[in-house]
Amino acid sequence: MTVPTSPRAWPGAAEDAGGAAFDVVCLGESMVTFVPSVPGRLADVPSFHRAIGGAESNVACTLARTGHRARWISRVGADGFGDHLVATIAAAGVDVSAVQRDPHRPTGIYFRTAGERATGPEAGPERAEVVYYRAGSAASALSPDLVARADAWSGRVLHLTGITPALSADAMALTRRLTRREPGRPLVSFDVNHRPALWRDADPRVCVDLARGCDLVFVGEDEAQAAWGLPDADAIRAALPEPETLVVKQGAAGATVFSGGERLRVPGLAVDVVAHVGAGDAFAAGYLSAALRGLPVRDRVRHGHVLAAAALTEPGDLGTPPSRAHADALVALDDAAWGRLRLGAGWTAADQQTAGVGEEEPR
Repeated sequence: MTVPTSPRAWPGAAEDAGGAAFDVVCLGESMVTFVPSVPGRLADVPSFHRAIGGAESNVACTLARTGHRARWISRVGADGFGDHLVATIAAAGVDVSAVQRDPHRPTGIYFRTAGERATGPEAGPERAEVVYYRAGSAASALSPDLVARADAWSGRVLHLTGITPALSADAMALTRRLTRREPGRPLVSFDVNHRPALWRDADPRVCVDLARGCDLVFVGEDEAQAAWGLPDADAIRAALPEPETLVVKQGAAGATVFSGGERLRVPGLAVDVVAHVGAGDAFAAGYLSAALRGLPVRDRVRHGHVLAAAALTEPGDLGTPPSRAHADALVALDDAAWGRLRLGAGWTAADQQTAGVGEEEPR
């Protein structure tokens, strides 16, 4: 299946920049995250390791590390945590020149156990605990007045998530402005990224309206069920007919993509999971990277699966992506070899050559 590559959908469809300063601009909050040094409940953990976490900055960092020009737009406090965030994201090769420092509001932080992000009544023995300290953060003040259109529109793609509109009324207004269809805007990518804890006092169905204004939408089948009561990929497409491309992630089973009037299901990879955190962001980065290169739809989704596997097999929010040649070789496998592939911890450490990637269980 060949993907639609109209100039409207993907400006400068191949590697040509098409005149834009960046390939992808990612806008949203990043926080300093504290990960337990040992397994257990947060109440029992004696110490934590510092890392960073943020859906949009995760996508920007992964894209930069896979050879793309990425920019991150956000706000952080004029504090040590803000210094750490900006320095770490810049070290990944991301442009941070549009990040604002707020002398009156702090940088957000959060504490989590390993595993998926869940808290409150959803938490249990198989689920993670997450405690956010982000109310009143510098990023919650993101607003149409504080983000220049020239900065937000400086890439071929603008990537947003459903986390930002849940931060504050101002952040909601900014997201509404950036998802409004108007001449001259870049392609707008939107990852729903439903976080129940952020929507306790608001209706997450607002993200349906926001997604309708976008060109490319990522959503998990499970989060669409939880947030919107939609049971499957076809029901999600019926609720979101406007985006040119809709990618419905279906966990280990794979993903279903609706694009150019066609429906395609792409199986996922077998993975020995270390931690689920960051996999969805890596999937979006892999898909965007392949789309920016003008690859067909199936390969875009497979690249998403490959980069998600890199995140799933490492404990932090950011996995180590494979080289482009390695990822391309995996994506090019025939269906039988793709189905036999199994990826485990550390699989990206050594760059496998094309001749070796077809083994049944590369480690």
